[in-house]
Amino acid sequence: MIFPVTYWRRGIKDAGHVLADRAIVTDDQARIVSYLNKWIFDPLIDVVIRQVALGLTGRDVTVEAFQSVFEKEIEGFAAIFHQISYAKIGTSTVQSRACAGVTKATYLFALPGSPGAVKDGWDGILKFQLDSRYQPCNFVEIMPRLEEHKR
Repeated sequence: MIFPVTYWRRGIKDAGHVLADRAIVTDDQARIVSYLNKWIFDPLIDVVIRQVALGLTGRDVTVEAFQSVFEKEIEGFAAIFHQISYAKIGTSTVQSRACAGVTKATYLFALPGSPGAVKDGWDGILKFQLDSRYQPCNFVEIMPRLEEHKR
């Protein structure tokens, strides 16, 4: 799993996950895509999480980089993230472009850069969906089937 921020270390350890790699990647679309592809093709990595500015300014290119490699987008992730965020910061959540998708059986998540957003994304969504015991369903249980169309 990739968790590029110190906050994640405790969360992944407590959840029983292993941090396989981490990197600080600048806001350059080609560079982000290069790192995503590196991690997507690494058999030890199942999940990539990026925490960075995801707003509307010209330098905010993470969402475009992620979307360029998605095979399937997970629209519900953004919807739930915004619901959690709205309860805390109101309509300011509309400026966030949190996103998620899956490519070659690797989950990709982009979270806004604020500490509150990281907490909301992990504590409110990811720690549950990346736990095979979470019911009624979770991302882990469908991992073996993500590539079934290629068999």
